[in-house]
Amino acid sequence: MISSGKLTASSFPASDSIIRKLPLPKPRFLSLPNAQNGKWSFNHAVFSQKPIYISSIEKFALPMKTQKRGTECKAYEADRSLPLEINIELPDNQAKFEAAQKLKIGIYFATWWALNVVFNIYNKMVLNAFPYPWLTSTLSLATGSLMMLISWATRIAEAPKTDMEFWKTLLPVAVAHTIGHVAATVSMSKVAVSFTHIIKSGEPAFSVLVSRFLLGEMFPVEVYLSLLPIIGGCALAAATELNFNMTGFMGAMISNLAFVFRNIFSKKGMKGKSVSGMNYYACLSMLSLLILTPFAIAVEGPKMWAVGWEKAISQNGPHFVWWLAAQSVFYHLYNQVSYMSLDQISPLTFSIGNTMKRISVIVTSIIIFHTPIQPINAIGAAIAILGTFLYSQAKQ
Repeated sequence: MISSGKLTASSFPASDSIIRKLPLPKPRFLSLPNAQNGKWSFNHAVFSQKPIYISSIEKFALPMKTQKRGTECKAYEADRSLPLEINIELPDNQAKFEAAQKLKIGIYFATWWALNVVFNIYNKMVLNAFPYPWLTSTLSLATGSLMMLISWATRIAEAPKTDMEFWKTLLPVAVAHTIGHVAATVSMSKVAVSFTHIIKSGEPAFSVLVSRFLLGEMFPVEVYLSLLPIIGGCALAAATELNFNMTGFMGAMISNLAFVFRNIFSKKGMKGKSVSGMNYYACLSMLSLLILTPFAIAVEGPKMWAVGWEKAISQNGPHFVWWLAAQSVFYHLYNQVSYMSLDQISPLTFSIGNTMKRISVIVTSIIIFHTPIQPINAIGAAIAILGTFLYSQAKQ
């Protein structure tokens, strides 16, 4: 720091003896060197009330006879320092998070579709040997509920913390889930798996209509136009189905409507809740089981079940027991994964994924069960699936 000052008599004690003996020093000024035309001069005095800092002393030197180059001295006041510029590139955490979420949802969807294909195969095998869809639906829910109770008891999964308000919110979801589950099973007991899933590919149309007229949600014109090939393709496939059955057709249609309400109610019920998608579906299965059991007993009854069981065992042996257990386990697993997906996406996106999985189900069921299909029927199914693709693009 360079400073300057001027000494006066007032700077010393007021003593005459000291003043007589010690002469006052002459005022001195400090100057900064200045180079002009290769010569140095010290004519410019600096008086400052603020400290001065040297910011650059490059090539700084006292005037020497041998030094011929000029010297540049830069100084600035302490309270006027230059800002420090730092350019640091931080990683885009938001982009990484979104990429991880898309990968996670993709894995959920792939697992969900694979489990659903396996379930539909075993479910159709059970219904062919044991045409009692109400009991089959009940056993599916009972198996899933038992699996989750064991998981909670053994601490494999953490048990959810619920209250009465949670179960009240879950009740309409359980009612819709029960209706949709039974209706789909009834449909598959009457018609081919491929036909049921062709009709159920119209679920986005139900989703848009319900969201528009009951929830007041508006969509772009492209979304509404994409529903035309979905509805037209389903109608064409139904009209040309060789094994058309009105009960099977109506079961698939009712299932569409019920599952749309289930997805909407589920998304609303899961908001603000600490229950994860896996435990949410576990609670849903248990409540649906309580709702479905008395209706299953009333519609079919133990006597019909006993007769059908003996016939199924006599024709298929112990394989039938394995089919029944497998369809029940895979039903719970694929629904559990689907609810883990629903925990991350909107109900409409869920409906899109639910529809796209039907392509693999339709193709697989036709190959395994050798389902006869006419060209016009295949064209109708293709149009419906194309409409679903256009719908997903319009939504994006």
